[in-house]
Order: sequence, then C-alpha cells, then structure tokens
Amino acid sequence: MKTQPDQRRELAAFLRSRRERITPDQAGLPHTGRRRTPGLRREELALLAGISATWYTYLEQGRDIRVSDQVLDALATALRLDRYERGHLFQLAGHAAVAVTEEPEPLAAEVAAVPLLLQPCPAYIIGGNYDVLSCNRAADELFPHLTAPANRPANFARWVFLEPAARDVLVDWEIEARGLLARLRTLAGRHPGDPRFTRLVEDLDAGSPDVRAWWPQYDVQARHGGRKRLRLPGRGVVEFAYTAFHLAEQPEQTLVIYSEPETG
Repeated sequence: MKTQPDQRRELAAFLRSRRERITPDQAGLPHTGRRRTPGLRREELALLAGISATWYTYLEQGRDIRVSDQVLDALATALRLDRYERGHLFQLAGHAAVAVTEEPEPLAAEVAAVPLLLQPCPAYIIGGNYDVLSCNRAADELFPHLTAPANRPANFARWVFLEPAARDVLVDWEIEARGLLARLRTLAGRHPGDPRFTRLVEDLDAGSPDVRAWWPQYDVQARHGGRKRLRLPGRGVVEFAYTAFHLAEQPEQTLVIYSEPETG
C-alpha cells in the first residue's frame, strides 16, 4: 500500500523516538566515547536490524520507499517494540488500511440508547477520536462538563486536558492523561491526515503544555479496561472499575462502563 506524506512523517518520527530510547548498553554495543544525541545512532540501529544505514536514513527522512514485512520485523526486534508498538509501526508503514473521512461517526439509535439503559452505572460511548457519542446521566455527573463543554465538542481527550475539573476528579491525573494520550496517538496513527484527529491534536497542543511535552515522546497504547480513582463530591476518593467494549459494526467505537468494586 502506498503511503502518504503525513504517514511517512509519522513513521519517521516514531522510528526516531524509539531509536533514541535505546542505549548502546541495552543493545549490547561497545562504548564509543561521548555521544551528542541520546540513544542509538542510525547506523547502529541499521546494523542491529541487518539493513543498509543509508536506506534506514531514508526512512527517518520520510522518503517514499517501500518497506517489506521482513524489514519491519527486523526493526521492531532491534527497537524492542511491544506488540502494540509493533502493530503501530506496520500501520504507519502502509501495511494496514488507512481511512480518511470528514464525516461524523455514525451511531445507530439503538446503540446510542445503551448507556441510558445502564443507568445508574456511569456509561458512555466514545468514537475513534474520543468524541463522546452517547452518555448517561451518571457519567455526566461523574465527569463534570463532559457533554456540555464551553466552546468545544464533547470529547473525552479534550475533557482530560482542557477541562480544569478533570485534574480534581482524576486523582491520578498524570498517569491517566499520559495513558489516554498514548491511546490517542495509536488511533491517530491509523488515520494519518484524518481531519478529526488533526483538529483534535491541534486543539490539545494549543491548550495543554503537557500535550506539547508528551506528544513528541510518541507513546502508543491500546484501549483497555482497568481501575480509576475518582474524587466525588461529598464522598472523597472512590475507586471505580471500568470495562471497555468495542462495538461489532464500528470497532473503533467503545462502550465504557464504570462500577464500584464490591468490598467485603
């Protein structure tokens, strides 16, 4: 599959960010004196992956070259990528379908009603770019101003980074925010050039110094369930379990349900 310029730039940035994270000691390379840049040199990574240093440099320059599965496998191994990062690498290299659309994500009426049926458990449905597509009253109370933000679309990533109340509600705000940004980075990599993601990232970058600092680190992560500590009015800190379900016909849309774990 032919890659687009935006996609090649993303691939170059991802490779560079991962190369800079690996030390020569970790890679089993001998010390060669003082280094001007962090991590491995391009030629060192190329040697570890068994490819030409010049050819690898072309990749980091964003040139329009075709990359084989074997080369991607070798780079993933040399860069010590986990399975999510490896999948992200393959997608950026054009080994997965890329969809670009400006249309709103469709949500069937019967699907939009599901969070309402789950009341009083907080529940919402988010789109591929974290737009809040449906939300029940309990979730709206749990996350103040989530669906009625001032001068911006209802979007969970915008809420976390741009809504002042988020830092009070999310007890472990930095951990939660970093994880969300890594998941957004993964999803954005599947849709290079998609204006929904472009506008969202631009908004977050403009409004959040944390996004400006963390986005270049290029963390990627898959959506998942887990536990969250939330601060509630009149109750203090409460730990919630949350579960994420991907919709069958729209796999990037996710139903998220919160519940308080039973004690005893």
